[in-house]
Amino acid sequence: MKLIVGLGNPGIEYQFTPHNLGFLTIDCLANDVGAEVRNRNCRALTARAVIEEQQVLLAKPETYMNLSGMAVRELVGKYEVDPAKDLIVIYDELDLPLGRIRIRQRGSSAGHNGMESIIGALGTQEFLRVRLGVGPDKKVSDGAKYLLSPFRKAQLKVVDEIIDTASEAVRVILKEGPGAAMNRFNRDPEQ
Repeated sequence: MKLIVGLGNPGIEYQFTPHNLGFLTIDCLANDVGAEVRNRNCRALTARAVIEEQQVLLAKPETYMNLSGMAVRELVGKYEVDPAKDLIVIYDELDLPLGRIRIRQRGSSAGHNGMESIIGALGTQEFLRVRLGVGPDKKVSDGAKYLLSPFRKAQLKVVDEIIDTASEAVRVILKEGPGAAMNRFNRDPEQ
């Protein structure tokens, strides 16, 4: 089974913020296959589904971003998931411009608290991640405030596009593997 985790914060006040792109992508994947991410399981909301002929568990940790590792560690243990082969984590990346996507098979947290928590809880950096760019078009003085504030109306079209692209990237990972997905999605958009 593949464990696909989207990072975010529970609560309606965070629903449409940059920090919740992982949650929004999980909701999109679930919606595409008629699943509902609502089962409480290992400190996360989860749903079982079949995507690209693979059994998957979709998960949205309810521990808040900075403690995401607690839920991920419990899910990995309960479902005997090998993080290096079967874990995909989807999350926002302030260092990438809004709308960009990067898929990586390993690496540090790069200062992302949710990723720091997962790496610490699992004791490894060896797992697939789908990084979704949320960087503002101009420098912001308070990154945390930006990440936890609702998207502006002008950003919503790009937000919808990145959620759709991230969902497509996950499907390519499941069907063709990480290498194919990286070749296809780790490109800058044509200027």
